[in-house]
Amino acid sequence: MTTARLDAAELDARAEELAELLTDTVAGGASVGFLAPLGRADAVAWWQERSAGAAAGRLAVWAAYDTDGRVTGTVSLAFPDKPNSRHRAELVKLMVHRRARGQGLGRRLLAVAEEAAAAAGVTLLHLDTETGSPAEHLYRSAGWTRVGVIPDYAADPAGTLRPTTIYCKRLGAAGPLPG
Repeated sequence: MTTARLDAAELDARAEELAELLTDTVAGGASVGFLAPLGRADAVAWWQERSAGAAAGRLAVWAAYDTDGRVTGTVSLAFPDKPNSRHRAELVKLMVHRRARGQGLGRRLLAVAEEAAAAAGVTLLHLDTETGSPAEHLYRSAGWTRVGVIPDYAADPAGTLRPTTIYCKRLGAAGPLPG
């Protein structure tokens, strides 16, 4: 597996492939902000809309590719645009295609995003994930700190309101969080 950061032009060019990953992720039950069934055209449009954020430097997207060059996963960092929050970023849309799960790809993508964030001077990352999801184990085992749970925060792909757990992680010289 290889990973590469996608610029705005590459996001547009690979929108179809990325849409296939997104629709597979939603169909597999992962709560990544969409309801099932997610139509392909909607998924393509969503990825194409990310181009503006990437071009403006507010979003960084990495894709993982299998040996055949197919997109098998993504992870993104969303950077705030306010002066008082430039030390932090939000980890968003960590997705692994069902055909590639269980091979450590999620952990590798998470490490790519953390390393890139630290290299960019980010000292604090945060994310939210569905409480009780398999992703929670990944984040805990990678040293993320559970901050709390918000009940009924988002609907899962079936439309059922589910709690969301918030996590954060300090990077670099800031050191780990207590607890």
